[in-house]
Amino acid sequence: MPGWAWILVAVVVALFAAGLLWQLLSVRRTGQLRERFGPEYQRTVQSSGSKKEAEAELHARQQRRMQLDIRPLAPETRVRYLERWRRVQADFVDNPTAAVNAADGLIQRVMSERGYPVKNFDQRVADVSVDHPRVVEHYRQAHAIAESSSFGDPSTEDLRQAMRHYHALFDDLLETSADEPIGRDTEAGEPTGVERTKR
Repeated sequence: MPGWAWILVAVVVALFAAGLLWQLLSVRRTGQLRERFGPEYQRTVQSSGSKKEAEAELHARQQRRMQLDIRPLAPETRVRYLERWRRVQADFVDNPTAAVNAADGLIQRVMSERGYPVKNFDQRVADVSVDHPRVVEHYRQAHAIAESSSFGDPSTEDLRQAMRHYHALFDDLLETSADEPIGRDTEAGEPTGVERTKR
């Protein structure tokens, strides 16, 4: 076989190996992103319409998160926020709309104290999705209900759902998952003080 043929074979083999390596790295990256983001991975793929774009976005979120100084709450601060959450839940009985708005504000204060930028909601969601991907959808749904309540008259059931959604993120932000549930109905898994009533 002439020398140029051997060179051609070597080039083809090298290209094949490079393609195989790229494919393996792509599969590995997809697996890592799926594991890291859970349901948020699929949601991002669906919303972007392209797996490549979705993975680029999720990777960008990780890169941005690495630039943030996210810190745990001091024990006394954590206790203070837990007490505020109990008051918000208790207020739900008399004024559900105000309680939901207070819960939204409380979530932002906790996020800010932990080091998350809070000026823009979409950016807050993107940032928190890196550390709390399993509950970030709760935040989206709760915030949507809170916003809609300022333009209409939401049902008490909708507002109760918003409180449940906020509570899921609140627990994660305060890292209470390892503790006994605070203010939850142990069987229903719902916040106490939030009545199942309808208008």
